[in-house]
Amino acid sequence: MFWKILGFIVLIWIALALLGTIIKGVFWLVVAGAIVLGLVWLYKAISSNEDHSSLKF
Repeated sequence: MFWKILGFIVLIWIALALLGTIIKGVFWLVVAGAIVLGLVWLYKAISSNEDHSSLKF
């Protein structure tokens, strides 16, 4: 019984370590994507004269 509980705790620990690494990597991709999206919206807002319909999705 002890080894089952210990094995379960080790599996949870490994899963959380992997999940933390994945989230850390994806976080920076989301930040980079948000910056690029903001720059595209800013470019569209500045470049279009009066037609702001291209800013909507």
